[in-house]
Amino acid sequence: METKTRTKKSTTKSAGKTTAKASAKIPAKKDAAKNLNDLFEDALKDIYWAEKALTKTLPKMQKNATDEKLQKAIGSHLIETKEHVSRLEKCFAKLGKKAQAKKCDAMQGLLDEGKSIMEETEPGAVRDAGIIAASQKVEHYEIATYGTLAAYAKVLEQKECLKLLLQTLEEEKKCDQLLTKIADTTLNSKSK
Repeated sequence: METKTRTKKSTTKSAGKTTAKASAKIPAKKDAAKNLNDLFEDALKDIYWAEKALTKTLPKMQKNATDEKLQKAIGSHLIETKEHVSRLEKCFAKLGKKAQAKKCDAMQGLLDEGKSIMEETEPGAVRDAGIIAASQKVEHYEIATYGTLAAYAKVLEQKECLKLLLQTLEEEKKCDQLLTKIADTTLNSKSK
């Protein structure tokens, strides 16, 4: 019994040290955002990169999907994604800025995971289920991003950008719902 207590205490101490290091303050970079407008523009650059990357990835996902409804949904979302890129360009223009992409590490990770899922599954229902899972992770990231950007645009009184961002947000939500419907109707059952 004493041995277990000692082990528990030493683990707790070790965890405490890790927590202290993890909670250290991180210094800001020289070009760090100084206000909400800067943060808004940085986030626009990230999602612009993400949407452009998706226009290259979605055709690969569509080609690897075997379910007809899934192929159609991905194809439709590719068309929407190209429009999302265009809306972001309009938003940059409304801000008097040139559209600029900044690599989005979060989206890159999600796209890498999607590619990995396709490589690690046999073509057919199992791969289709994996494609839906990967796609929904992307959609959830986009929903969170566009929701945040819309909130920033509202506070910054960027009414034109707000309208564009909310339009895209609704399309991302609808895509997520469609993917859920495709998975729930038969696809997940077929992949058992």
